[in-house]
Amino acid sequence: MHSYGTGEAQRRPPTAAPVPAPDVLAVPGPGAAPVSAVEESALLDGGPAHGTRLRVLDRPAVVQVTYPCRPEDRPTPFRADALYVYRRDPRVHHEPLRYGYDHASP
Repeated sequence: MHSYGTGEAQRRPPTAAPVPAPDVLAVPGPGAAPVSAVEESALLDGGPAHGTRLRVLDRPAVVQVTYPCRPEDRPTPFRADALYVYRRDPRVHHEPLRYGYDHASP
């Protein structure tokens, strides 16, 4: 159960960098026990990444796909990416898991 409004947040491994496929992920904190990470195959359905197959850990509810955008006139000090959101189909319980394109996000 989550505690809302108390400043307590569930600890999660960072998602900015790809995580290699480990057999066990360590949960930060003193005396914490390792947590098993289940890796499964997934299929993206619809949208710009239709048909893409990938590996996911622990059945995330959402997968974000980005595509780099190039500036028209000259190089810029920032990077712009188009963001596409795929949501897991909860009716699929076997591999490959299905992630459908969310037209409304973001």
